[in-house]
Amino acid sequence: MTGFLCSVMVPSVNVVRLSTDPSTPAWSWSAVADLIRLRNQSGTWLLLLPSLWSLVLSNQGRPPIWLLAIFTLGAWVMRSLGVVFNDLADRHFDKHVTRTSHRPLASGRLVPRQALLVALALGLLAAALVAPLNTLTIFLSPIALFLAAIYPFSKRWIQLPQGVLGIAFGWGTIMAWAASRGTVEPPAWWLFLATICWAIAYDTIYALQDREDDRRIGVKSSAILFGEAVPAAVGLFLLGMVLCLVAAGHLSGLRMGYYAILTILTGVFIWQVRRLRAPLTPQEAFIMFQQHVYAGVAILVGIWIGLDAPTP
Repeated sequence: MTGFLCSVMVPSVNVVRLSTDPSTPAWSWSAVADLIRLRNQSGTWLLLLPSLWSLVLSNQGRPPIWLLAIFTLGAWVMRSLGVVFNDLADRHFDKHVTRTSHRPLASGRLVPRQALLVALALGLLAAALVAPLNTLTIFLSPIALFLAAIYPFSKRWIQLPQGVLGIAFGWGTIMAWAASRGTVEPPAWWLFLATICWAIAYDTIYALQDREDDRRIGVKSSAILFGEAVPAAVGLFLLGMVLCLVAAGHLSGLRMGYYAILTILTGVFIWQVRRLRAPLTPQEAFIMFQQHVYAGVAILVGIWIGLDAPTP
């Protein structure tokens, strides 16, 4: 991936340095790394894990290595592409939010046309990753790109942009199932719905970090929409997630180990909801958000141990 990006970017570096436009900053690997959030991969995990649930479940615990590799790298590429789109859309807003004012486009370390070149490189890599997959998965892939592109703008249009994020992150479950079986069966749709509920819950917690800044600059979020009812709303969406996972497990014939994991996670979620009733610092909200990565891993383990032993 590094070599690919460099092959795209090096010619651009030369053009920029020869340009007479003094407003164009020189390319910087540090700025590009910050643009794609290379140092923080929580978002990649949260995008990848639902796809892994789907891959493991649809392949009875033994997904092909090549599919695992494609969807793992694909999650990183699509999350990176998503945050580039997000920063392009929010570059004027980010200047006025404490947590985001240092981002490369907001701070002027990169300009939009440089970010677009990075997005182009990532988009080409995403297309290369999809190419070996079956026809149905290729047909579904433009929807993933469309969702990644519109999510940043949904924060201007609707009060619950986290729902769009959930659809975008959940689409990986549909593509992974299609790539494995050439069709999309009911358990995949339940995993999709579970991911939507999950994303609304954890991204509402994440949005608590910026609630006052978002309210001041006019950006919409579930943290603002739910207001004092954030604990109840997060609890309801986490309950919806667990019920959808129960449905997916029932349709797939998962054993009791899976439901034991869900029971433990439900206890963790209840603790989070209770914790949300008290004021949180931005750092505390971020830590609580990151805990959902471990929740996703626990669900993956639960699916694997809940599957019947494969026939020799």
